[in-house]
Amino acid sequence: MVRLINKNNVIVFKKLVSGYMQIQKYYTHIHEINNNYMKPCIYAMWHSDQFCIYGIQDKGHLSVLISNSADGDIVDYAVRGLGFKTVRGSSGRGGAIEGTLKMVELLEQGESVAIMVDGPNGPLHKVKNGVIRIAKHSGAPIIPVCWYCPQINFVNLPSWDKMTAPIGKCNIINLYGEPIYVPKDTPQDKEVEYRNKLKTALEELQSRLPEEYKKAKSNKVWSK
Repeated sequence: MVRLINKNNVIVFKKLVSGYMQIQKYYTHIHEINNNYMKPCIYAMWHSDQFCIYGIQDKGHLSVLISNSADGDIVDYAVRGLGFKTVRGSSGRGGAIEGTLKMVELLEQGESVAIMVDGPNGPLHKVKNGVIRIAKHSGAPIIPVCWYCPQINFVNLPSWDKMTAPIGKCNIINLYGEPIYVPKDTPQDKEVEYRNKLKTALEELQSRLPEEYKKAKSNKVWSK
């Protein structure tokens, strides 16, 4: 099977995705709900919600974990173009340990980070170990976050993660959960409990999204 993205055309996709994001940012209006702006912290989201990072404030002090893949090269280029920093590395690919250590280092320096917890290749909505170990070694809280918009132009892309993306003018909410701390002395065999806790937190946020959106719309937050 021929891959759509390869070393011969990756630069074309970099330009296309970056161009889309540069234009789309002027039409994407994100209202944050329950973000306490803790710093440093680990923003944790499903791979499908990765574009929600645009709603996070202080972009210049936020590093996004991106995989060491051709697809990751495209995302890295586009994310940097929006003013974020990036760290390369992911489970199942070279650089996983280096990426984890770099994220811990940034958190210890007071910077925040963002991680797609079921990426880069799934399974869908299965929290990987990386985010738990980064929280454990850094002492920084995990902040679950989901985004949502009921508009028809807030689309699901035909990808394994069912990625959501706005096309044109979109009023969106970012909904944040309560911080999750992983004690430094957590045994490795107990880390699964925190993975499950994070998964439950993200699922609960998702269930609340439609109602929270209605509240935001009734309060006319996008007209302020």
